[in-house]
Amino acid sequence: MAYRCATFTAAGFVQQLAVSYVSNGYWFYVTGRVPDHKDPAALDQKIIDRYGLDISKWERARRKQTGLANVQYLRYGRFFAILATHGQHAFFTGEAGQIWDIRRHPLYFMGYAIGYRQARGGQSWHVSVRIHRGLYSELKARFETLALQLSVEELIRDLRGIDYEPFAPVRTQLRAILRAVNRQRKIAGLELVSGQSVYWRRVPVRPFAE
Repeated sequence: MAYRCATFTAAGFVQQLAVSYVSNGYWFYVTGRVPDHKDPAALDQKIIDRYGLDISKWERARRKQTGLANVQYLRYGRFFAILATHGQHAFFTGEAGQIWDIRRHPLYFMGYAIGYRQARGGQSWHVSVRIHRGLYSELKARFETLALQLSVEELIRDLRGIDYEPFAPVRTQLRAILRAVNRQRKIAGLELVSGQSVYWRRVPVRPFAE
């Protein structure tokens, strides 16, 4: 099977990046955008060939055992990311000077901030997918403004329209927005918005399926 890198939805890109790659040690990354005058598929093949990505999972396991890094490439539309694990690889010389560590610098994509964070207490590490801090602050301020202006039905419609996959940190952010709305409505003596009206469950997608 040919190496698959082009996702058909933003949700598929985020899921593949966070669940399949970052959670498995692909912490070093570069991002970029395919120029408008270039064919994305041609760039895909160029990167796949340059870094030898079209290999079996057995070869990746062998490389890991011998201290060599593995690399993955992922694209949605014209946005792409190249990610690597610890070890030796041409990626680290080919992309020198522009490589980020996702444990220190989250990867930003379409309003998401995707990182790898240490749990409270300094024990385990975990993938973190949340709404970018600045965008989250804007959303919360907007809903606080609308809390007394819209009906419950209209607020539910708008809350459901926040189009971000409900990973655990996103759910925490959505609950904070909902609490801020209900705090104002309670003071004003208005009907509260039920938490059951917001979508909390993330439905896994097939990243490379149309």
